[in-house]
Amino acid sequence: MSRASKSSRAFRGRDRGSTSNEDRKPSGTAKDRALRLLGVRWRSVGELRRRLALAGFPPDEVEVALTELEMAGLVDDERFARELVRDQVGRRMSGSRAIRAALRQKDVPTAVAEAALAEAGDDSDQARALARSRARRMSGLPPETAYRRLYGLLVRRGHSPGIAREACREALAPVFGHEEGPADLEP
Repeated sequence: MSRASKSSRAFRGRDRGSTSNEDRKPSGTAKDRALRLLGVRWRSVGELRRRLALAGFPPDEVEVALTELEMAGLVDDERFARELVRDQVGRRMSGSRAIRAALRQKDVPTAVAEAALAEAGDDSDQARALARSRARRMSGLPPETAYRRLYGLLVRRGHSPGIAREACREALAPVFGHEEGPADLEP
């Protein structure tokens, strides 16, 4: 049997009129669904609230489930934010702009996000470390190309343009034999 006929047969059995979230009754309890979501990865309270609401659970049931999970220590925005920042800084060497965007995407409250970012350290140190680790790989490229690629990487990782510019110059200087780096290069 072909794939198309299988999918069309599966679709025929559904009620086409009741596809909105309001019409669907979620299976299980909000707490069970939240526990399944937490089984995949840690999540913020706001992210769980949004996912449970999208699943069709009533707001009062969602709040009760989230309160119970917080009291059990399974959901903690401060811990979640610290771990996300630690991962982004340590593994990806991301800048504060990218980390702030990731925290906002995960529905972490702004005050909690800013407190976690304050513990992250200096953005310029992270940019320099990332630039140094990548600059050696670019020794076979023309200086302009190496600068452009390294600068683009740093900005995509969330470092500000000024910090990225300085980190590129410092990291590429020893690679291309300049004292201060290719100072005449601009992105």
